[in-house]
Amino acid sequence: MPAQPSGSPAAAAPALPVLGGKRSSYRERVADALRAALIAGELRAGEVYSAPTLASRFGVSATPVREAMLDLAKEGLVDAVPNKGFRVTEVSEKQLDEYTHVRALIEIPTTVELARTASPVSLEALRPAAREIVTAAAAGDLIAYVEADTRFHLGLLALSGNAHLVEVVADLRGRSRLYGLTALVEAGRLTASAQEHLDLLDALVARDERAVREIMTRHIGHVRGMWASHG
Repeated sequence: MPAQPSGSPAAAAPALPVLGGKRSSYRERVADALRAALIAGELRAGEVYSAPTLASRFGVSATPVREAMLDLAKEGLVDAVPNKGFRVTEVSEKQLDEYTHVRALIEIPTTVELARTASPVSLEALRPAAREIVTAAAAGDLIAYVEADTRFHLGLLALSGNAHLVEVVADLRGRSRLYGLTALVEAGRLTASAQEHLDLLDALVARDERAVREIMTRHIGHVRGMWASHG
């Protein structure tokens, strides 16, 4: 059996959730949950995790976890360690700054443009995901928070009709790390940040471009601001 993760493991995660929307495979759902755990910092950089250990933690079998981790290895998020498992790749502060800068260059103007072009019906279809973000924040469920946040923002960007843009942002989000989320939960501040998603939708529906720009600028700033602390 592969080795247990080195160092101190993160707190036990809840069982793998059933994600919203149609997925092509259970393996992809597992990969989504593991990716969210990486982004939230619940799987720590430099640690080696075995497939059986992660399977037990997420309440699934080892096979889809091993397959999902191989997918994440192709994305550069983990490295395979022979006879042990997978090591979470290190991400430097400089890299995180660069990812956030590129996201800001793409997401802010694209979202502002949606205040002019997106239909109210399409925007309102994203409100359930925005509410899920608030619910997950209130519950302190960081994996559910990141998953819902990803669905919301990628779904919003998809309204631009530019699939390549969505793909680029999805890759940047997957490579990011939000180590400070746990501290925000403990301080009771994550719910207030989660509310920004509902505020953003309200501004978009109202065609208030100035408010959209302000909210998006503040929101992406959190990634390298209050969300970035290693605690």
